[in-house]
Amino acid sequence: MDLADIWDDEAARTYDTPGVGMFSPQVLDPTVTRLAGLAAGGRALEFAVGTGRVAIPLAERGVPVTGIELSQPMIEELRRKADETSLPVVRGDMTSARAPGAFALVYLVYNTISNLLTQAEQIACFRNAARHLSAGGRFVVELWVPELRKLPPGQDAVVFANEPGYVGLDTYDVLHQRVVSHHFRFDDSRQATLSRTPHRYIWPAELDLMAELAGFSLENRHADWTGAEFTAESRSHVSVYMLAAG
Repeated sequence: MDLADIWDDEAARTYDTPGVGMFSPQVLDPTVTRLAGLAAGGRALEFAVGTGRVAIPLAERGVPVTGIELSQPMIEELRRKADETSLPVVRGDMTSARAPGAFALVYLVYNTISNLLTQAEQIACFRNAARHLSAGGRFVVELWVPELRKLPPGQDAVVFANEPGYVGLDTYDVLHQRVVSHHFRFDDSRQATLSRTPHRYIWPAELDLMAELAGFSLENRHADWTGAEFTAESRSHVSVYMLAAG
């Protein structure tokens, strides 16, 4: 599955869910507040900016935000809400695309680094973040923790969500450190829709090593954007990396 095929016109049109899910104030407000604090008055760059879910409210907080985005349909959806002056976007891959200028903060939210399907690409993403940052700048990664403890012998699938109108199922290839997320959406009819997204999952310790290879050190890690403690039971984490000065 090619990323450009996944984030096509249909995906872009249906991505936004205003006021609910990942667009709910309970999710967005802590995210934007934390990122604004980490930017500390400097410029911010979002890798895989998408339709501007985080970038637009962050810019509304007074943080100058630039985006990098591979999908043209996602950029077009963003442009319905923010113009190039208020939120410039460079079309390209987050492993190599360059945005002009230097930044105090680069961030990558909602598990998106795992859309890069090889370790080499994920390391390249860290190195591209480092290229964009001023000395002492920060790279923030929001990522889920692989749920392999839920896999009994002989089973390769885990239900990660079961909500009204939605079931989420992950199928694992533990040999190649890959997972495909299957998203089933349905209503009261007999029909359902299915979408799939492939990922390469990353353990927190592996993520830290990628950061070190790119010149970063881990500043802190929390279970969510509010600063909750990260524990062995946490299902996700927000990791803040600082680029070495000089």
